[in-house]
Amino acid sequence: MKNFTFLLPAMLVFWAAAALGIEFEKITVTDKFYAEGAYFGDFNNDGILDIVYGPYWYEGPDFKVAHEFRPAKEYKPQDYSDNFVTFVDDFNGDGWPDILVLPHPGEEMYWYENPKNEGDGHWKKHFASKEVGNESQLYVDMTGNGRRDLLFNMNGAIGFASWDPENPYEPWKFHVVNKDGRYHRYTHGIGAGDITGNGKMDLLESAGWWEQPEDLENGEWKWHPFHFADGAAHILVFDVDGDGLNDVICSWYCHNYGYSWWKQVRDDAGNISFEENVILPRHPTKEEGEFRISQMHAADTGDFDGDGLTDFVTGKRFWAHGPSGDEEPNAPAVVYVFLTRRGEDGKAYFEPVKVDDDSGVGTQVCVVDRGDGKLMIISGNKKGCHVFIQK
Repeated sequence: MKNFTFLLPAMLVFWAAAALGIEFEKITVTDKFYAEGAYFGDFNNDGILDIVYGPYWYEGPDFKVAHEFRPAKEYKPQDYSDNFVTFVDDFNGDGWPDILVLPHPGEEMYWYENPKNEGDGHWKKHFASKEVGNESQLYVDMTGNGRRDLLFNMNGAIGFASWDPENPYEPWKFHVVNKDGRYHRYTHGIGAGDITGNGKMDLLESAGWWEQPEDLENGEWKWHPFHFADGAAHILVFDVDGDGLNDVICSWYCHNYGYSWWKQVRDDAGNISFEENVILPRHPTKEEGEFRISQMHAADTGDFDGDGLTDFVTGKRFWAHGPSGDEEPNAPAVVYVFLTRRGEDGKAYFEPVKVDDDSGVGTQVCVVDRGDGKLMIISGNKKGCHVFIQK
């Protein structure tokens, strides 16, 4: 069953941000292309959030001072960088955040050890994993041990890799969820969330979801086929309509059009299925003034209007396949927040709020609370790195 969610008319979207009291200050950190993603961390331990984009980390709060932590190379926007996604964690437990650099899909992954303000040279490099596939990986706690794991594809398998705090310099252990040869380095769509409601994280892909076994070490993941997308990017999981069941939100094809939220439904026997609610259509008319976004290749969540509901942010990946590839590659590189709304009739929908039209997302976009209740959106891509600070 397919439903259509209500969207603001295109002409209204442009003033929606101010009308809703949701506005952002834009900071252009750099217009150079170093990576397809960016992240955050307090790298100098001064209590102020910094950001990392490509080979540099930038001091907050204005991000004007850059520090090169690994050899720098600028790329042409029609090409690809060696860094698609970046995450941050304290891998060696010394109290200082380290940087995890995810490569061009299928290559080796390394983490860089924070020197704790001792000099300004390159950080020590440590091997983490081989063959890190997928283009928009996720970093979440899959096991419930309080440490995040990296979801990706490896050598025909889909699964997640874990790091050992007792042996932080050893390669990460890859946990195979399924290996049937159909997952390759460029396979699109991965996510995690508790679909069953049993408190365990399940793994999602474009073609369905894998239910985590009760015994993670010895049990087998149960496959539930369902066609969420032709090729999603980040697959989000949260309760959209407030019925107590987690729903699924993702792009239909992250190099084309379409975005939907899939309402979880259960029959009398408890069998789980999903009903599609279209946020943005798969086949827009492309008429002048029509609200549409192509190449939505990254997403993240946050409560942007403080109503206690989870919202999400996405946007256009500029020149994903160069200036003539995919759909409307030269359309404005927009960033949009989609606010979750619940009507009195029990139905839910998303309300789009325009953040920017000259930055977009890469294969990663991230949201962080700065500690003052306001959110910050960080985007790194072929247009450089931009930060949007909520006013």
